[in-house]
Amino acid sequence: MTMARTHDPVFDRRESDVRSYCRSFDTTFTKAKGSTLTDAEGREYTDFLSGCSSLNYGHNDPDMKTALIEHITGDGIAHALDMYTDEKAAFLETFERLVLKPRGMDHKVMMVGPTGTNAVEAALKLARKTTGRKNVIAFTNGFHGMTLGALAATANAGKRKGSGDVSLNDITRMPYERSLGDIDTLAILDAMLSNPSSGVDAPAAFLVELIQGEGGLNAASPEWVRGIAELAKKHGAKLIVDDIQAGIGRSGSFFSFDEMGIEPDMITLAKSLSGFGLPFAIALIRPEDDIWKPAEHNGTFRGNTHAFVTARVALEKFWADDSFKSEIAEKAKVLTESLQRIADRIPGAYLKGRGMMQGVDVTSGELAEKICAEAFRNGLIIETSGGDDEVVKVLAPLTTPMEQFKAGLATLEAATETCTASHTIAAE
Repeated sequence: MTMARTHDPVFDRRESDVRSYCRSFDTTFTKAKGSTLTDAEGREYTDFLSGCSSLNYGHNDPDMKTALIEHITGDGIAHALDMYTDEKAAFLETFERLVLKPRGMDHKVMMVGPTGTNAVEAALKLARKTTGRKNVIAFTNGFHGMTLGALAATANAGKRKGSGDVSLNDITRMPYERSLGDIDTLAILDAMLSNPSSGVDAPAAFLVELIQGEGGLNAASPEWVRGIAELAKKHGAKLIVDDIQAGIGRSGSFFSFDEMGIEPDMITLAKSLSGFGLPFAIALIRPEDDIWKPAEHNGTFRGNTHAFVTARVALEKFWADDSFKSEIAEKAKVLTESLQRIADRIPGAYLKGRGMMQGVDVTSGELAEKICAEAFRNGLIIETSGGDDEVVKVLAPLTTPMEQFKAGLATLEAATETCTASHTIAAE
């Protein structure tokens, strides 16, 4: 399937140079269904990117599509600011019944602007408002968004440079688990916060991803997660879990912290929350922290009525029982076995992540890029992550049929074999 690709010159002529993913996948896509994308020339590609985990249920799920079409053709509400609508009520009732109540959670659902970064901004603002403190503890390799408050908490140097000369303040960066080898990073954090002369101001919140998506698939252990929760409580800080990429089944369950024995004060959700790729983000907040005055945090597109429709269907279809969770676990096992074979081909390579959010650190950003490019030439869409883009990262739709999933992994393994052979020759 190795063919030259071209795109319409209008993209180069009129679209900003800030565009990125299209540079890796130089073709024009025209159709998508399930885990398959089709381009303008009829070539098909298996999607192992899923809109960066915005399409955990695949493209154009038929039940969500039907419900959305019925809503639109019936002149259902398209935009309502934050007014009451029947579809918002249906979503909230379903979310309460299938997600919150089974976990004994009483969190309020705060409708924010349609992106994950807005959910993070809202959570940071509320943590500072409720505690009267400014400082927030964020972690090495964390990624939380691109607007200034969320960007301040983001660690990636390249992303931070995008702010120009604007100061990114009120964040103290602490080491994530295993970021310093065998050193106990919880002990470091506790020591810094317990010492009145450490220079670290008392924090309003700890902001943490339990699997660092853009940071290289670093996955925190349950013990470390429980330790972070205990330290947040000890030092009077709110615990904010950023589940924007790791949530909605990607880590193996609905939340990345399920069965870890913690209940965060705030949880940010976006990406696959709508189920259909529609923009939709929320912040879950404890009732006692819901001290907002009306419109203190607002936005024209807070709450997406079309997304309420598809999100409700997604919850009812995939989270009414444990069958989908079991399917994810089965695929995660297949994924681990395939990625281990890839790691075994590369000296020093190792697996990262958990659930259906796994990848291989191939030790080199150059090699990872070559593997992904070779995979694309052979019909597989996959990307990298990590500080040096050294991790080949699999984010296949959770609904990918097992036969297609295994075929995609075989394509990735073949691409690795091709690239490691040429990489070795070049090194010699």
